[in-house]
Amino acid sequence: MSETSPAAAPVVRDATDADFPFIQSIYAHHVLTGVASFEETPPSVDEMQKRHAAVLSHGLPYIVAVLDSKIAGYAYATLYRPRIAYRYTIEDSIYVDDAYRGRGVGRALLAALIERCEQGPWRQMIAVIADGGRGGSLSLHRDAGFELVGTLKAVGFKHGRWLDSTMMQRALGDGSDTLPTDADIAE
Repeated sequence: MSETSPAAAPVVRDATDADFPFIQSIYAHHVLTGVASFEETPPSVDEMQKRHAAVLSHGLPYIVAVLDSKIAGYAYATLYRPRIAYRYTIEDSIYVDDAYRGRGVGRALLAALIERCEQGPWRQMIAVIADGGRGGSLSLHRDAGFELVGTLKAVGFKHGRWLDSTMMQRALGDGSDTLPTDADIAE
């Protein structure tokens, strides 16, 4: 009887400047071939680093998953909307290199992202998932405690077809069970 060793788990850490050529490559692939992003032209490494700085300026996490000594995927949270009343609500984004699909990279990234965001003042996390989550995003988010809250029909047009955006939501920490503290409000 042969024993098989368990697959290595991804190591999740903060993204560094050295990661951005790999992050840009993963994102460019999704932009050009998929519908997870509604962008149609991949941004440059420089632009991706500017976006990274914007995420960090809000105290939000931007992380990568390393597997087989390579960047296998990345994730970050952004403000859901800029208006002040939305200040406790954030949106997650997760991109996995196609070579690492099905190896727990997305799951590890989302779990780490939720854990990090629960350490801040945020109370709700929104997932905006394109095309019905055919790549597994719906089940990934459902398994992490997100609930389906609605679908916006035909709001995107890419690759010659109309695309829906499915919205999912998950409470962070106390969610709406308690009011923010004075320290949270000061932010």
